[in-house]
Amino acid sequence: MELKWLEDFLSLAETGSFSRSAEQRHVTQPAFSRRIRALESWLGVALIDRSTYPTTLTPAGEAFKSSATDLVARVHSARAQARSQLPDSPGDLVFAVPHTLAFAFFPRWLAGLMGEFGDIGSRLVAGNVHDAVMTLVEGGCDLLLCYHHPAYPVWLDPARFEGLTLGVESVRPYAPRTNRGTPRWSLPGRADAPIPYLGYGPGAYLRRMVDCILDAQDEPVHLARHYETDMAESLKAMMLAGHGLAFLPSSAVARELERGEVVVAGDARWSLEMEVRLYRSRHGANREAERLWQYLVERQG
Repeated sequence: MELKWLEDFLSLAETGSFSRSAEQRHVTQPAFSRRIRALESWLGVALIDRSTYPTTLTPAGEAFKSSATDLVARVHSARAQARSQLPDSPGDLVFAVPHTLAFAFFPRWLAGLMGEFGDIGSRLVAGNVHDAVMTLVEGGCDLLLCYHHPAYPVWLDPARFEGLTLGVESVRPYAPRTNRGTPRWSLPGRADAPIPYLGYGPGAYLRRMVDCILDAQDEPVHLARHYETDMAESLKAMMLAGHGLAFLPSSAVARELERGEVVVAGDARWSLEMEVRLYRSRHGANREAERLWQYLVERQG
């Protein structure tokens, strides 16, 4: 039996929807369904009444709900207590950060913060959005830095976690700058000459943001996908090498814009804003993280 199975079950009990809970738990719906069935198999009893909609719990599921809640709380409490026995050290402040924010936003934000707050010993755990969120949920970091957009929010139980908005980032299309100062390609493109397009993989959070932009258009968009990756830095490198147009967060191309190497390749219709948020557990044990959090709260207030 795995802890995440219990957390999946509690999410489903709350939402009554496999699809919504799968989104909250940052997994695909088939994977989420398999985990619920794995829990039922381990218990030897059906927890979910699949004959009704919205989804409801069986009598056994209702009875198990309180036990699952208690078990999850006890495990997280035990981990927090164990972590509290570690000697305090500035280097123990651990940030979980998605790759895109780790390359661009995080270094500048941390440098500016240290100029006001003082030295911060830190360790960075970089990954995709799902892995970064799960690092916080599973107690593997003190602070989570990630994007937030209403269309695809990062759902964290407000009873266990709290967040702060640090800033806003824009996602826009960029292309290499020509000698005339114009973008080499510009949206929406033409049917007879589709724009070579550098896109995110289906598992990337920024893929969802770009899809929101493209789906909102009233006119056809003419793109020919030439390259795909989950890494914004890789898309930027390919774009700078002239391989195509790429949608990127503003912090990822700040220096290239200042140098005049790239230009925005579309008007305001082709942009979207995301919040950059910082999250922490309400029951964290790191004193330095607590001190930093209180400073950030007071600064915003």
